[in-house]
Amino acid sequence: MRKVRTWILLMLAAAPLAGTGCLPLSMGFLTPIPVQPWATERMEDKYCWKNDTRTPIMPPIREGFPAPLCEDPPDDAMIMRAMQRVTRGIPYFYEEHRDNMEIRKELLVDRIDPPRFFPVVGPAQLHHCHWRCTIYFTETVESGYPFPFRCKKPRTEIVLIDQDHLHLAGGCTPEAQQSITRDLTGY
Repeated sequence: MRKVRTWILLMLAAAPLAGTGCLPLSMGFLTPIPVQPWATERMEDKYCWKNDTRTPIMPPIREGFPAPLCEDPPDDAMIMRAMQRVTRGIPYFYEEHRDNMEIRKELLVDRIDPPRFFPVVGPAQLHHCHWRCTIYFTETVESGYPFPFRCKKPRTEIVLIDQDHLHLAGGCTPEAQQSITRDLTGY
């Protein structure tokens, strides 16, 4: 009887510990799992900006009209995503920032290749649009512990961006070209 009573007292004393989170998987499948902060950045890069690496397929180049030009430079957000990432620091020990950013875009190549066969697409022409983007910024490195300091340096980084796209081959009748254009653009 005495052993049963001590056993019951031990169970009653240990019962509050079971609800405090001292057991590793006490919440079952709802147990929070620590996730590194850069895991969400990688997921965002993978799922939100899919079209940065895809090649668009444009309607055929029509005869009698001037060849299309690379008039749309890459947007600033695309250039920022293509830049080398800022070093992940530890708050108050090592932090790195980029300030006063200025971006200059320069068209390097605007060329259309002759038609050839591309798998999945069929006969098409590759339109090369290569841009050199020069980014001027101030790099700030600062620390608050063990001794505070701040170092600001002007930096320059060059990012090369290819905005190549395909134009379907225009060696077919005008009606076929119109149907292709309607299918691709929805008009």
